[in-house]
Amino acid sequence: MIFITAKFRVQPDHADAWPEITREFTEATRAEPGCLWFDWSRSVDDATEYVLVEAFRDDEAGAAHVRSDHFKQAGETLPGYLAATPRIVNFTVPGEEWSELGEMAVKG
Repeated sequence: MIFITAKFRVQPDHADAWPEITREFTEATRAEPGCLWFDWSRSVDDATEYVLVEAFRDDEAGAAHVRSDHFKQAGETLPGYLAATPRIVNFTVPGEEWSELGEMAVKG
């Protein structure tokens, strides 16, 4: 799978509204057949930073995502709400699921 993590620094006056600003893009991406997950989190240290954790089944699914109309639309509209260019880490890894963190296994 293609595993991607990206950090988005949102302008302070738009930070609280970011989930709504990205809602259509998020829902459309989650509906893509090759999308395994597409999840936003807000930093506990910086209220203007959102972290996106996303995964796509394979290179083909990732390419389809980048070619999609909703991705192109997001590329046109979302930068207007950002304070900086997003930073990204992108890897191809085996599997299509999250693995358990054995060192913190819940017992009983």
